Amino acid sequence: MRRRTVTPGAGLEEVLDDLAAAPAAREEAAAPARPRERERDTLQTEFAFELPRGYVDDEGHVHRGGTMRLATARDELRPQIDLRVKENPAYLSVVLLSQVITRLGTVTDVHAGIVERMYATDVAFLQDFYRRINSEGHTHAAVTCPLCHGSFEVDLSGGRLGES
Repeated sequence: MRRRTVTPGAGLEEVLDDLAAAPAAREEAAAPARPRERERDTLQTEFAFELPRGYVDDEGHVHRGGTMRLATARDELRPQIDLRVKENPAYLSVVLLSQVITRLGTVTDVHAGIVERMYATDVAFLQDFYRRINSEGHTHAAVTCPLCHGSFEVDLSGGRLGES
């Protein structure tokens, strides 16, 4: 509690008015914290990405943009009973990615066969993207410029060339 000294020149009414205004000022200062609390209550479950090369479908169309959802425990467990994964443990990431990618360009039925036909650079990108959103909860990475040593954040989800 802060003490206030009343001088003979200052009236008691003035001090009481200042004290009454203080809680209102504190409430105004605390008001921006409330939207942040709401932000913490919401959970982003889908993340957009853009592949470095792109998936080429049977008609020759290139699909670069897509969305990936957060993985559930079931998504992590299901590949463990898949026969393809039992025969070849490296196939686990193909099955897992096919379950969490919800859209790839205009393709909405993403299955293991589609992931199999992706370029290795795109699969590596998606594996890193999966790790980031499921363990860190976002697609941002802190980086340091090797020239000026300035620190900043980049969004790894992609965008136009030169933006990610």
